[in-house]
Amino acid sequence: MKILSLCSFALLTSLFSASSIPAAAQTAAPSPLEILKSLPPAIPLWPNGAPGARGDTEADKPRLYAFPPQTKSTTTAVLVIPGGGYAHVSMGHEGIQYARWLNAQGVTAFVLDYRVAPYQYPVEIQDGMRGMRYVRSHAADYGIDPNRIGVWGSSAGGHLASTLGVHGNDAPPLPEKSDSIDQTDARPNFMILSYPVVSMQPPIAHTGSMNNLLGEMPYAQMQQKFSNQLGVNAQTPMTFLFATTGDPTVPVENSLDLYRALERAHIPVELHIYDYADHGCGLCGSIPELATWPLLLRNWLIHENWLPTDAPPMPPAAPNYPFWPPGLDGPGKPQP
Repeated sequence: MKILSLCSFALLTSLFSASSIPAAAQTAAPSPLEILKSLPPAIPLWPNGAPGARGDTEADKPRLYAFPPQTKSTTTAVLVIPGGGYAHVSMGHEGIQYARWLNAQGVTAFVLDYRVAPYQYPVEIQDGMRGMRYVRSHAADYGIDPNRIGVWGSSAGGHLASTLGVHGNDAPPLPEKSDSIDQTDARPNFMILSYPVVSMQPPIAHTGSMNNLLGEMPYAQMQQKFSNQLGVNAQTPMTFLFATTGDPTVPVENSLDLYRALERAHIPVELHIYDYADHGCGLCGSIPELATWPLLLRNWLIHENWLPTDAPPMPPAAPNYPFWPPGLDGPGKPQP
């Protein structure tokens, strides 16, 4: 894979007027149950039971949802990891909606539905690694290139995604229920991180994500290990970052520190910070000040050769999928 030397730091304040934003779709966003009914069949990550499972309920069964595009324009694929503070999984606006956006440009997407609290480390990270390994080991089945698989994580999903990119196959060791899939590389070829949690160390850590993953009194060495800006290395893949200066939930310093670490390591990185205060807006189609960011992402994907220059045009901005109540998010949600 050709790696381009691209390091750009863009502070976007008022570069785009509301008139430059694609017109929002007029149809209303679907309800949570409508979204559930549109899900493809679930792919269990471990058909015979997940490692560390505490029971046999839906909440104990991590899974993937595959979203192949109607018209494929590339052999690139993306594993989408929704956020939720390691407390729930925001499958709608940070999962399925991302997958549909990728599909519209001919990209195959997979959405990860992983275990969350009361599960703690290493379970969530094992689920993330297994998701990437499943996609890569089944690349031929989906007509994708195993060397063109990215990861897209938001908020706490951004922490899990960046853990895959920074630690690769080393965090954590293989689970006890290891098989041939677990011998596959878990490191993505590129990362897309939306308003991500990156650090597990105060003062910039998101306390809820840290406590849910590592416990309320985490060991300092674990906080350091999973402060992913500290672990960037030559194998860390190229990265696209999107954040807002006034993020009220995850300090923008998470993105800034990761950007600086990637730049020091000479890893291609592009960072876009909007002068706005928001967290968890997904594609942000309902917020004119932020709705341009997916276009910047598309341009980056084309520039880095993950999308062809003649990829289908980006669809118009659409209303965000609703924020689901926790009972409808993540493993254990009611089935349609």
